[in-house]
Amino acid sequence: MFNLSLDQLIENCKTENTQAQSELYKLYSNKLFAVCLKYSRNYAEAEDNLQDAFLTIFKKIEQYKHKGSFEGWIKRITVNTVLQRYRNEKVFDIINEESIEAVEVEVDEDSISMDYLLQIIQELPDRYRLVFNLYVLDGYSHKDIAKMLNITVGTSKSNLARARQILKQNIESNKTIHRSQLL
Repeated sequence: MFNLSLDQLIENCKTENTQAQSELYKLYSNKLFAVCLKYSRNYAEAEDNLQDAFLTIFKKIEQYKHKGSFEGWIKRITVNTVLQRYRNEKVFDIINEESIEAVEVEVDEDSISMDYLLQIIQELPDRYRLVFNLYVLDGYSHKDIAKMLNITVGTSKSNLARARQILKQNIESNKTIHRSQLL
C-alpha cells in the first residue's frame, strides 16, 4: 500500500478500502490537525474536529474528480467541518457597521513567541477567532466569510476589529509583564 500514487490511494478510498483510508489519514492528519487547531477552542476540540473532518472527507471523496489540488480540497472540507460547529450557534454579534474601528496589531517577533500568539488567538471568543483566522490567516474576504458563517459583511468586519483589539491588549499586557520580569 505504501507504493501507491496519491491518485491510486484516492481511488482505493472511494471503494471504502480501510487500508487506503488509514494511509490517507497518516499522510494528511498532521496538516489537517494544524488547520483544526487554528479554528478550535483547544487541543481536545481540535482532535474531535479532525476526526469529524476525516469522516466527511471519506464520505465525500467520491466527489473529488482529480481536478485541482487534493490537499486544497481536503483543507476546505476541514475548515467547513469545523465551521459547521459554529454556524447554528448564536455566537455572532449583530453590530452597527458604522461603529467599526480599524485596529492594527504590531508584533515584535523577538518579544512574543509563536506559541503565545497561537494561545491568545485560540482564547478569543469563537466569533472573533473564526473571523480573524479566516480573514488574516487564510485570506478570505469579508464577503466570503459572511457566506461561510451566515453573518453580514458588517458583522465580519466588526468581529475582526474586535479580535484585533483583544489581541493588541493581550500582546501589550504581555510586554508589560515581560518588562517587569526583566527589572
